[in-house]
Amino acid sequence: MAVSGPVEPGPPAAAAAPSPAAARDPAPEHLFRPFSAEDEEQQPTEIESLCMNCYCNGTTRLLLTKIPFFREIIVSSFSCEHCGWSNTEIQSAGRIQDQGVRYTLTVRAQEDMNREVVKTDSATTRIPELDFEIPAFSQKGALTTVEGLISRAVSGLEQDQPARRANEEAIAERIDEFIVKLKELKQVASPFTLIIDDPSGNSFVENPHAPQKDHALVITHYNRTLQQEEMLGLQAEAAPEEKPEEEDLRNQVLQFNTNCPECSAPAQTNMKLVQIPHFKEVIIMATNCENCGHRTNEVKSGGAVEPLGTKITFHITDPLDLTRDVLKSETCSVEIPELEFELGMAILGGKFTTLEGLLKDIQELVTKNPFTLGDSSNPGQMEKLQEFSRKLDQILQGDMKAHFIMNDPAGNSYLQNLYAPEDDPQMKVEHYKRTFDQNEELGLNDMKTEGYETGLAPQR
Repeated sequence: MAVSGPVEPGPPAAAAAPSPAAARDPAPEHLFRPFSAEDEEQQPTEIESLCMNCYCNGTTRLLLTKIPFFREIIVSSFSCEHCGWSNTEIQSAGRIQDQGVRYTLTVRAQEDMNREVVKTDSATTRIPELDFEIPAFSQKGALTTVEGLISRAVSGLEQDQPARRANEEAIAERIDEFIVKLKELKQVASPFTLIIDDPSGNSFVENPHAPQKDHALVITHYNRTLQQEEMLGLQAEAAPEEKPEEEDLRNQVLQFNTNCPECSAPAQTNMKLVQIPHFKEVIIMATNCENCGHRTNEVKSGGAVEPLGTKITFHITDPLDLTRDVLKSETCSVEIPELEFELGMAILGGKFTTLEGLLKDIQELVTKNPFTLGDSSNPGQMEKLQEFSRKLDQILQGDMKAHFIMNDPAGNSYLQNLYAPEDDPQMKVEHYKRTFDQNEELGLNDMKTEGYETGLAPQR
């Protein structure tokens, strides 16, 4: 179970200048003093700020302090005398640490509940015994105790309980039962584990025995993952010089001049590299002629010919199946057994569309063929075309189930698997070894990829 704390407005947005007495900055070496009630010089800075609850002016107090055996922090507190709203939070005054930190505390006695805890925004809090987790960035940073962390979680769960009881009574009862378990933790009837995992390395759990070792507390430092670096807004380590150029190419739409295939007027073709999940890179090319309005798009495989051919058999049972993405390469043939239809390779070219879009292209190709239309057309052939078009409409409307088969000897075609990376129960993917004729059609039999420089002398 995960929990988020109460929704709190962010830090005060509009701040006026502090009073002259509060504006006197101490010397840099005394900016962060150890927190002590006897230090009369350590006074919070007061700033008039906008209340985000009633939009009147309230007061923000900032205190720069230092936690023993830890580091400097900034404690901020806001209060509004008009509406009574208040808010407190902490921020680390230092930089993000080189490594993340994980505190594992075994709470055995009531004294452990009083340990001071610094929990930053990026920290995740877990109690494995209850399968309970407070995700990162779901609560503001806080300077509190172990008991305070649990009380804050209870408050977060109780906040929306009245609405849940009105709309989702069963869920509300389960949350009530879980709240009782959280409150029982405060009594420490049995030991439990508290884990605070902070990729920024700026969270802290007090060691009351410092500088001696705390046997109830295990501190682990670790290297952050790439996802954690991105979550903290840190730039990943610079890659070799060639890689940024490759990434830039993938994120750019390249344009080059060409001629329209219909009217031969100057036109522009757009080209972009696209990475298809669980497949490979493809190149999508689109041409739009401003002179005659002709539009065309084409897909090329971004990789080499695969070692094995691919045959994809998909059972269409629902209209939603037609929304799946399809990549049909130039070397792919299409078959629909229920319609006794087969589309040879190279027809329609390469396409990246949906299954519905591909079926409509097939329907347009067949029904608008100029050799089957006009006064000289065969009446029997016209009836077959009309029957074909009618059945294809039934498939598009979801009234007829059918099998859609894609056979690509080059292995560069793709049909979206909604269950990826698991197997799709409606889809069967077979990989097979190409025949000699298929290799001949792809031009692979005469292709020499190894030792082709041997025996080649410059000819003049």
